[in-house]
Amino acid sequence: MSETRQPLVVGNWKMHGSHAVNEQLLEALKAAGPLPAEAAVCVPFPYLAQAAERLARSPIGWGAQDVSVHAQGAYTGEVSAAMLADFGSRYVIVGHSERRQYHGETDQLVADKAKVALAKGITPIVCVGETLAQREAGETEAVVKRQLSAVIHTLGPCVGEMVVAYEPVWAIGTGLTATPEQAQAVHALLRAQLAAASPRAGQMRLLYGGSVKPDNAKVLFAQADIDGGLIGGAALKAEDFLAICRAAA
Repeated sequence: MSETRQPLVVGNWKMHGSHAVNEQLLEALKAAGPLPAEAAVCVPFPYLAQAAERLARSPIGWGAQDVSVHAQGAYTGEVSAAMLADFGSRYVIVGHSERRQYHGETDQLVADKAKVALAKGITPIVCVGETLAQREAGETEAVVKRQLSAVIHTLGPCVGEMVVAYEPVWAIGTGLTATPEQAQAVHALLRAQLAAASPRAGQMRLLYGGSVKPDNAKVLFAQADIDGGLIGGAALKAEDFLAICRAAA
C-alpha cells in the first residue's frame, strides 16, 4: 500500500442483518473511535435508513450493494442512484461476482451502473475477478482486463473517481485466499491498465476481497498496490472488522 493513498476498508453485509443485530454491530463500530483506515459498510436496502441514522455522527461511511441504471419509472424492485443519495450513501458496490453470476450482469451493465452512481456523487466500488476455472486455464489477466475495460471506456475522464475491488471468485466465502503475491500481481496489472486511461491512477484505491480475515489482512494490505479490502463475512463481526481496519495501518 502506498503511503500516498489512504487505506479503505468496506464491509459488504450481503443479505444479512436485522434491526436488532445491526444495532449492536453499528454501535460497536462507532464505539471503537477513530480508525487508521477509512471505513464504510454497504448494507441491504431496507437498512440504509438505520445505517444513515446510526453512523451520521461517526467517521464510518455507508452505502448500498447495488444500484439501478434507471433514474426512475416502472422498474419494480429497482433502487436508483438518486434514492441512495437521499440516504447519504457514500459508496455503492457494482459488479460483485454474485450479481454477475446470479443476475446475469454484463460488463457493460456494470459500467453503466458505475456511471449513474458517479453522476449522483456516489463512489462506485467496481468489482472484478476470475473464477477458479478461468485461473486454472491461465485466463485471469484477460478476464479482469476485459471487465475493467468496459468501465474505463464508459466513464471516460471520470474513471479516476471510482474504487476498484479485485475479488477472485474462487476465494469469496470459500475460506480460500489468494496469496499476497497472487493478489498483488493482479492489482499491479489493474493499476497499469488504469494508468493508461487516467492520470489519477496512482491515487486510486484498489481493494482486495476474498476471505479477508484479521489474521491475513496485514500481509495482504502490505502489498504495494493493495489499498484495503472489501470484506464479506468478517464484516458481520465488529471485532473482526475493526481488527481488519487496524491492519490497514
